[in-house]
Amino acid sequence: MKVLFVLTSHSELGNTGKKTGFWIEEFAAPYYKLKDAGVEVVLASPKGGQPPIDPKSDEPESQTPATIRFKEDKPLQQLLANTKKITEVSADDFDAVFYPGGHGPLWDLTTDVNNIKLIESFWRAGKPISAVCHAPAVLLHVKEKNGEPLVKGKHVTGFTNSEEAAVQLTDIVPFLLEDALKEKGGLYSSKADWASHIVTDGLLITGQNPGSSEAVAEQLMVLLNK
Repeated sequence: MKVLFVLTSHSELGNTGKKTGFWIEEFAAPYYKLKDAGVEVVLASPKGGQPPIDPKSDEPESQTPATIRFKEDKPLQQLLANTKKITEVSADDFDAVFYPGGHGPLWDLTTDVNNIKLIESFWRAGKPISAVCHAPAVLLHVKEKNGEPLVKGKHVTGFTNSEEAAVQLTDIVPFLLEDALKEKGGLYSSKADWASHIVTDGLLITGQNPGSSEAVAEQLMVLLNK
């Protein structure tokens, strides 16, 4: 089994002067869940090289067993520092793709033409696509062969409007993910803020927030083992 992880290359939190990127837990928990099950994981990002880490995901209150393991894992940190460019990978070489969240993807992966093509390649090849927290935003401009939005009529979830309000970034982000998924025709659902919630619709797996990341990876393993 071989799974591609695609991470953001975007580090600026709007015009706040603060930093963003990917959320460590949403990368580390799924990575270890798959890796420990014997899955080969390859990392990519729009620009290649080291993807930016959201500094907030490195704060004490954001730590989990997976993030603690990540901090001590020099080989993984080295792997992360040398991600491939999206243009250097092909869906043909993988069994599935996974997108960790953090706010970064809202700015780059969502509209990145190469990333959109990559997702469409996975979809048309009948391979699972998974994304957690803000990362379901990568699906917004992906289309079916008939030109309809991929998420139209599909059950999905992602970071809620109320969770965005709770982290006080409603007016900073380029769009609210919950609203955007609904506008594209997605059948959006959520649970209480910060509760683990994942939705599977065929080969599409989405998770609501950081606490859902491991469950998304578990569900991806289920699909891969079918």
